[in-house]
Amino acid sequence: MIELEGDIQPVGELFQSPDVNAAREFFRQKSRAMVDKRMSVREAVERFIHDGDYIATGGFGSVRFSSAVLHEIVRTRKRNLGFSGHSTTHDFQILAAGHVIDRCDIAYVVGLEIRGLSPNGRRFMESGAVRTTEWSNAGLGWRYKAAAMGVPFLPARVMLGSDTLRYSAGRLIEDPFTGQKLLAVPALYPDVGIIHVHQADIYGNAQIDGTSIVDLDLAKASKRLIVTTERMVETEEFRRDPRKTSIPYWQVDAVCHVPFGSYPGNMPFEYFSDERHLAEWVEVEQDEARFAAFLDKFIYGADNFETYLALAAGEQRLAELRSLEILKRS
Repeated sequence: MIELEGDIQPVGELFQSPDVNAAREFFRQKSRAMVDKRMSVREAVERFIHDGDYIATGGFGSVRFSSAVLHEIVRTRKRNLGFSGHSTTHDFQILAAGHVIDRCDIAYVVGLEIRGLSPNGRRFMESGAVRTTEWSNAGLGWRYKAAAMGVPFLPARVMLGSDTLRYSAGRLIEDPFTGQKLLAVPALYPDVGIIHVHQADIYGNAQIDGTSIVDLDLAKASKRLIVTTERMVETEEFRRDPRKTSIPYWQVDAVCHVPFGSYPGNMPFEYFSDERHLAEWVEVEQDEARFAAFLDKFIYGADNFETYLALAAGEQRLAELRSLEILKRS
């Protein structure tokens, strides 16, 4: 038997309760009626995201995340949000730009993959304004999985032997069958999940083409779920082939039709990332005055996401990004 006493015990703060019974009661009271859930991004953010909420985004890195909702969160100056930083790049960059979060479960933030680091994101995190708890990408993924399964935690081997373990909010436990050391990662129930999909119907049935990353578990775990979609389709599209339903309607609270809703990120099978505009973000972030003017132009001064698309890209550039996309539909 492995003696756990004396092992490094995690000291991270747990931002969301893993109370399964409380979560079950919340979900039990949610309506499952098939009603029209279409609304604007502005209405969805106003109705479902409140100061102090804990939010989580879908997709991976700069791929298939809901840029439109994040812009609206910043534009409407939400405050004191918690955030699940699972493989987040430009989505975190947007939230950091607005200083809208005050606590963050970190797996991957600030880094922008091959684009380098976000200067503003780094300043924001180093300022001390954000309370942080660390996880691996897998660790955060298992937390969604636990919530989706309706269990308070899952045993895992991730992070064992790493400094990430020390700054997490997991708990070391002993396997009752072998006596080996494991890490219990607590269920994560975001107040609001935000997922961008390829197509959806008016009720919230949603389809993701290609890999779904952790989004299916995130959809189940989220107390409220905002779905933005490239296309609206008839419900018959899902009835003809139920396998297309990645996220069923009863998990969804809002459906927002937002073509190019992941711009400047990549939407597989639809459009490539706008590397020119993403590079502009990184460049202007190096100077706080220039960055403030940039935000005034592209976020605070833009009435909505469609205005942002026109300012940052325009029809010709958006068409180019469609042609640049590597994955093509057969």
